[in-house]
Amino acid sequence: MEEVALLSSGGKDSSLAAFILKKLGYEVKLVNVNFGILDSWKVVKEVAEKLNCKFSVLRLKRKIFDEACDIILEDGYPNNGIKFIHLRALEELARRNDKIGDGTRRDDKVPMLSLGEMRSIEDRFNVEYIAPLRGFGYKTVRDLSTRIFIIEEGEDITKGDYEAELREELPLTLFPKHKQSRVVGVKEHV
Repeated sequence: MEEVALLSSGGKDSSLAAFILKKLGYEVKLVNVNFGILDSWKVVKEVAEKLNCKFSVLRLKRKIFDEACDIILEDGYPNNGIKFIHLRALEELARRNDKIGDGTRRDDKVPMLSLGEMRSIEDRFNVEYIAPLRGFGYKTVRDLSTRIFIIEEGEDITKGDYEAELREELPLTLFPKHKQSRVVGVKEHV
């Protein structure tokens, strides 16, 4: 079985991407990006166990985190800094794996790579970049996720995304309020 290294935050999007890839016959390894600031990777490890996926932590260099913080402070908004981390994470994942992926949706604002950026990663690293949710919008992903998973939601949910560690280091006023989600189980009928 071919393995896909899938960036994961433990939320409904990356969990749904993992679920779909498993149904398509791939072995899925959930990979959490972490800079060592928080133990947020533990959330993704729990999700990996619930989804019967492999798990690993991708520890990126602090320099990448610091550059992302500088971008966010300069912009006064987190989008470009988060995309910067996402791109570096995908590049590092591509150095280590033949098939990589993420759970970005069609209508995600951040992190979102263009098709050209996705092709560039495939060409530069000779990998397959799989983004199974790129054709789905928020409403569809939410509908499918609530059919398949038990989800916890709220503004203060601990999650394994890039933003968790950034929020730890930067003023919270730079980040817009929004609901976070994380998968806490798989429904029995699935």
